[in-house]
Amino acid sequence: MLSSLDPRIARLALPDTAPAPTPKAAFDQFETFEVFHQKKDGAAYTYVGPVHAPSADVAFLFAKEQYSRRFACTGMWVVPTSAINLTPYVGDQESVYDGVSAIVPTADAPAEPQEYAIFHLKKRGKAHTNVGLVRAASAADALYQAKLTFGEQRPVVNVWVLPWNEVLTLDPADRDIWLTTPEKKYRDAIAYKVQDRIERFKLETGTK
Repeated sequence: MLSSLDPRIARLALPDTAPAPTPKAAFDQFETFEVFHQKKDGAAYTYVGPVHAPSADVAFLFAKEQYSRRFACTGMWVVPTSAINLTPYVGDQESVYDGVSAIVPTADAPAEPQEYAIFHLKKRGKAHTNVGLVRAASAADALYQAKLTFGEQRPVVNVWVLPWNEVLTLDPADRDIWLTTPEKKYRDAIAYKVQDRIERFKLETGTK
């Protein structure tokens, strides 16, 4: 019997030569999607986290519930994790673009360029933020086009390249999904007037 200092293991009475674990069946879990969030009109979309879902539409609903219930949101993008192309990381004072060169077109390159969304990570520990779109024949070419367009921005620790045709966005007509019904205003964080209490505390204590 397998011995262990953990009594839970001891109670299982496992043999010393336990059989190898059986591999999981393929596609036994939901796909992973990455979520990008816009806090207010005109603001850049910023990465907020992943969700697991059976489809992009369901992923969008999960993302809405997970990342926008308690704070302001005017837009959201959802993209399959598998569609994201990313660069290696560099130092916090460096730029990924310093090592990016032009891509030589190949015979299997698409006839028409497509749009790619470019996301920069300015510092480790922060979130990737959208800096714009480029048109390119491939993800590698998109990275080079991003260098030509956004390469002067420094530092750039890491870059994500997303094919725009893989990104699920919100129709402007559906932005009311974030509105709270009048009878449930208590769900809005602003209803708690926490900021008013903070400002009052600062005045009373002289805190800046």
